[in-house]
Amino acid sequence: MEERLKELEALALEQVSQAQNLKQLNEVRVAYLGKKGPITEILKGMGKLSAEERPKMGALANVVREAVASKIEEKQAEMEKAEVAKKLASETIDVTLPGRPAPTGNPHPLTKVIEEIEDLFLGMGYTITEGPEVETDYYNFEALNLPKDHPARDMQDSFYITDEVLLRTQTSPVQARTMEANKEKGPIKIICPGKVYRRDDDDATHSHQFTQIEGLVIDKNISMSDLKGTLETFAKKMFGEDREIRLRPSFFPFTEPSVEIDVTCAKCGGKGCGMCKGTGWIEILGAGMVHPRVLEMSGYDPKKYQGFAFGMGPERIAMLRYGIDDIRHFYTNDQRFVKQFNRV
Repeated sequence: MEERLKELEALALEQVSQAQNLKQLNEVRVAYLGKKGPITEILKGMGKLSAEERPKMGALANVVREAVASKIEEKQAEMEKAEVAKKLASETIDVTLPGRPAPTGNPHPLTKVIEEIEDLFLGMGYTITEGPEVETDYYNFEALNLPKDHPARDMQDSFYITDEVLLRTQTSPVQARTMEANKEKGPIKIICPGKVYRRDDDDATHSHQFTQIEGLVIDKNISMSDLKGTLETFAKKMFGEDREIRLRPSFFPFTEPSVEIDVTCAKCGGKGCGMCKGTGWIEILGAGMVHPRVLEMSGYDPKKYQGFAFGMGPERIAMLRYGIDDIRHFYTNDQRFVKQFNRV
């Protein structure tokens, strides 16, 4: 048995040294040290030896087993080290090469315009207020002086979810909610940006989903001159200091009097051209003094408080500023279009 153990040790060590990869090395491990290996079999047969031989052979078997296992571990460490070195050599990076530029995104033109408008009005002391896009009929229409049978509702063909719930057609409900929630019934100065929805046919100038920014100011002694001065400041900041505005009489159920705001045409400077249809003016938004009925429905005393409101579409502002001729460009996710507006 002693000769057999020494013979197994020599064979095992030779096969370990000849192993070319981890797979072959593992096969040697299993062959000599596995449960069915010859060394294990010898250890299992120790019971057949005499009491005098058993300790001597047991010690020798363990020495052989440890020698083979130690050689296998040493060989495995060498192979793993060589494998790592080979991998590192194949993945060597030339640090002198120029780096690859990481692709970066850029703000959507609508986002840029909305943020610029928000910054302008924040600088004028306004607060940004938001509200739900799924709205009740009451806040979307009735609280804004548009009862259920009012013909002006026909101008806002809506997406109704139930008879009393719909996707908001304007951000004006945020104004109604803000006035109603103001328990002190004190001054208000807010703008309300957000998405709105109307059951409209999509074409170059219409979309079933678009954005709005509406503003509301309520305080004592508010007049049309305050409205005009505010919107004149807005027009000059957004379109240029040389631009002028004009107010044209119009109709909105929630304001009285109501006006449309025009700005002088950028292309002809007000002289008249194809872009402004020969008028020299381009419409940019609607506005007016808050209707006394709207104030009353929100708990305000119209004899004590007055206010003005205005509403604009950032899409229209962006189209005028950047010369965009189709509103659908904002929503088709064409990166060639969006990348034109990279910030410098």
